[in-house]
Amino acid sequence: MKKINLALQGGGSHGAFTWGVLDRLLEDERIEIEGISGVSAGAMNAVMIAHGLLEGGREGARKTLNEYWQRVAIKDPFKDFHKNLLKNIKNIGKGESPLSLVGKMVSRGSSLLSPPNIKEIDLNPLDTIVRDMVNFDRIRKESSIKLFVGATHVKTGKLKLFKAQELTADMLMASACLPSPLSKGVEIDGEIYWDGGYSANPAIFPLIYQCECDDIITVLLHPLLRKEAPNSTNEIINRIAELTFSNTFLREMRAITASKQEIKGVSIFTDDFEKRMAKSLFHHIEAEELMNELSATSKMNNHEAFLKMLKEHGRSRAELFLIKNFNNIGDRCSVDLKALFV
Repeated sequence: MKKINLALQGGGSHGAFTWGVLDRLLEDERIEIEGISGVSAGAMNAVMIAHGLLEGGREGARKTLNEYWQRVAIKDPFKDFHKNLLKNIKNIGKGESPLSLVGKMVSRGSSLLSPPNIKEIDLNPLDTIVRDMVNFDRIRKESSIKLFVGATHVKTGKLKLFKAQELTADMLMASACLPSPLSKGVEIDGEIYWDGGYSANPAIFPLIYQCECDDIITVLLHPLLRKEAPNSTNEIINRIAELTFSNTFLREMRAITASKQEIKGVSIFTDDFEKRMAKSLFHHIEAEELMNELSATSKMNNHEAFLKMLKEHGRSRAELFLIKNFNNIGDRCSVDLKALFV
C-alpha cells in the first residue's frame, strides 16, 4: 500500500478531468489517500471523496463523485425563472397586454437580480447540490482524509485554509465563489471570502507540513506551457485570467523547488521544515495537450457529453501515470521540478 497526497486545481467544468483521475486512483487498492488540498472545483472533488469514503469506502467515493458531476451536468440554474416567465406569458390574452407583461417581467427581474434577493431564483444551484449531497457534520467528526479547502479572504487577499474538522457548506462554497455584480462573496464569521484560486491554486504547503506521507500528486487543469502567445483580444483576456489563477501555484512551486535545491545533499537537518522539504516527492497528472485546445469559455460548459469526455480523458491520463510512475511513489519525484518551475 502506497500513501499519497493530492493537490487539486480549480478550473470550473474542467474539474471533470480531475473526476476521471480520482475515479481511476480510487480503483487502485494499492493506493491510499492521506490528504487533499483543493480550491474551487478541486475542493468540490475533494469533499465528495471525503463524504463518499465515509458512506461506502472506495466505491462510495466513486459513486459520490459520479452523482455530483451528473447533477452538475443537468442542473438548470434558471429553471424556476423560466417557469415564471412561461406562466406570465400565458396571461397574454387574459386581460394583460404584452407591453404591460414585459414591463412587469423587467421590473421583477431587476429586483430579483439584486444581491439581497439572489436566492429567490437560485442563481447558485451548486449550493443546493452541495447541501443536499454532503453530510458535513459527519466529515467534521469522522473524516480520515486531511482536507485543506482554500478560499481567499477578500480584505487582506490572504489564503484561508478550512480543514475537515471545521468544514461547513459555506466554507466549501466560499472556495468556489467567483465575485460578480450578483454575488459579493460568501460571509463566514463576519468576513467575506472569494474563490481560493486567487490566493492558491491549490495550496501545496499543508500537504508537506501537515501530512505524514511524502508524495504529492498535483492534478493540473492549467497548462504549464502554452504553445503560442495570444493574439486576439479575447485570447489576451483569457490568458490574463488564466495567469491570475496560475501564478500563486507557480510561485509556490518555484519556492519549493529552490528550497529543495538549497538543501540537496544535506544529511543533518536543523529543523522539521528542512526535513519535510527534503523528503517531499512530487508527481503531476495533467492534460496539457487537451487543455491547450480548449477555450477559456469551456470552463463554463456543463453539457453532459463534454463532462464525460473530460472524465474519460482523466481516467486515461491517470492510467498512464500508474503504468509509468507507480514505482516512483515513495522513492523519487517523477517530474523535473527545476525544468518546470525555475
